Parts: sequence; C-alpha cells; structure tokens
Amino acid sequence: MNAKLPAGLLVTALLLAGCGGNGQSASSATPKVGLITKTETNPFFVKMKEGAQKAAQANGMELMSAAGKFDGDNAAQITAIENMVAAGVKGILITPSDTKAIVPAIKKARDAGVLVIALDTPTEPQDATDALFATDNFKAGELIGQYAKAAMAGKPAKIATLDLAPGITVGQLRHDGFLKGFGVAAGDPSVVCSQDTRGDQAKGQTAMENCLQKAPDINLVYTINEPAALGAYTALKAKGREKDVLIVSVDGGCTGTKAVQSGQIAATSQQYPLKMAEDGVKAVADFAKNGKKAAGYTDTGVTLITDKPVSGVEAKDTSFGLANCWG
Repeated sequence: MNAKLPAGLLVTALLLAGCGGNGQSASSATPKVGLITKTETNPFFVKMKEGAQKAAQANGMELMSAAGKFDGDNAAQITAIENMVAAGVKGILITPSDTKAIVPAIKKARDAGVLVIALDTPTEPQDATDALFATDNFKAGELIGQYAKAAMAGKPAKIATLDLAPGITVGQLRHDGFLKGFGVAAGDPSVVCSQDTRGDQAKGQTAMENCLQKAPDINLVYTINEPAALGAYTALKAKGREKDVLIVSVDGGCTGTKAVQSGQIAATSQQYPLKMAEDGVKAVADFAKNGKKAAGYTDTGVTLITDKPVSGVEAKDTSFGLANCWG
C-alpha cells in the first residue's frame, strides 16, 4: 500500500505492532539484549559473543551483536548503540574502545531506559554505565608483577613494558598493577623502555625490537596481552635472547596458555570472557523480567597461570589454564 498514514496513525500502528496482538512474530515478543565488542576477530571477544549467545538462549532472549572494525573504533560503537536502542533492546553489554568518548552515547541509551553494562573495560568515569562485569585488571597486573619479582630472585631488573594505547583504562590498570606488584613506582629507572602495541603481535615484535635497540640488556618484559608477548618472544629469539629474558603477560587465551606451557611466556594472568558475557546477559534478563537493575562492579575472576611457581604467589598450572582458556 503506497498511501502514507498521518503521523499520529503511523505511531499508533507502530505501537500496536509492538504489542502482543494477533499475527505477531515470535521474535518480536522476545526481549532483546545487545553486545558490542571492540572487534569481532580477537579470540577474547569471539568467546565473549559465544557466552552471550548461549546465555541469551538460556534466558529466552534475542542477541543483537556488533563490533568495531578495529580496536579503538569508537564511531562504530556509537552507531551500534543507536541502532540497538532503536531496535528496542532491554540492555546493552559493551566493551568500550574509547572509554571517555563513548560516554555521551551511553548516557543517551540509559536516558532511553536501556540498562548498560560494561564488560572487561570500565568507562571513564566508571559509573557512566549501570554496572561493570570484568576482571580486576589491576589485580591481573599485580599478580604477574609479584610473580616477576619473585622469579627474578633479587637480580637487578631492566624492564620493558609493552603496553596497549593511551586512554584505554584496561591497559593502564594492568600496567599500574604490574608496577605495584613488582614494587616500583611509575618513572622508576628500572623501567628502561615502554612502547604501545595495541595488543597486536606484529606491533609487539616491533616494540620489542625498538626496546632492544634502546636497552640491549633488558631482562624482564611485561606485556599487555599474549599476542604482544609472542611478538616480543619472536624479537628476542632473533637476537638469541629468548632464554635469558623473563616474559609475563595477561589474558589466558588458549594460544597464550600453550605459550606458557612451552616456556615462551613465564606466567600469565587468566581472565574469563565467557563468564563476563553470561553474567551480563543474565543481569539484562533480570531487568527485562522484573525491572531489577544490576549496579556496581562484579569481579569475574583472575588466576595466575604458570608451570614454574614461585613462593608466596598463588598460581595454577597450565593443565588448569588449558581447561579454562578461550580462543
């Protein structure tokens, strides 16, 4: 039918279509939950989406998902929020790429009555979302810092930090936690090189090559994640240094855990994206059913994984890590 309805009648027609009248499809009666990740290629976010889909089915919800084209793609995440609000989602789960720039879009969603929960990465400020379900990223860094301090056994450290990127809280929290765990302050002279990698393996290799040019006697490497760690290992191996440099990392993906098992990485802090997503979807389902809003921070856990334990730092071996890894 080509004739246009008057505006008021059009609104009425749309409202009726959203009610439980005759002829309504099953999917339109199903409450929706949105998941917006930083990318859809990183195994961490692939596992997160898998957990969200499983939880959505278990809770009688329909999952809408979207992702940035790259880590840091704030524009795509804003568009995804707008599209999901327009589609009538009850809640949105988001791993924010730009933790400050995304806040106005989140506010609009919350003002529209949508529950917004950050997964893995807190916004700035953290209370810009209703709730946060995440690894304690500071603790994850602190664990590998404590491990590295004990493993160095009093040997003077020459540290390279292969970080994420400026303005991303998860990277800063892990970095700061590592320094605290190792017992040094920001700016300490034992940190001889710091480079950003965006968590990418190739960039991790380049960063390590740059650090080795600057400080050839580096003997300890902190990395934001395991792809960056494996890039660092490749650069060290090319210089014949892979046996005498300690590498510690964060994430606990299956590839990274296998790298701990093989000795390429000494230890990693394992986090659990499946649990983040499952808990987040359950919170949105509760909100859809009874209006109960999740609030505050829920710690989804972190475990130090190593096959070379040190005294005073609680850890699990790679058998546990491989049974609980992702990717």
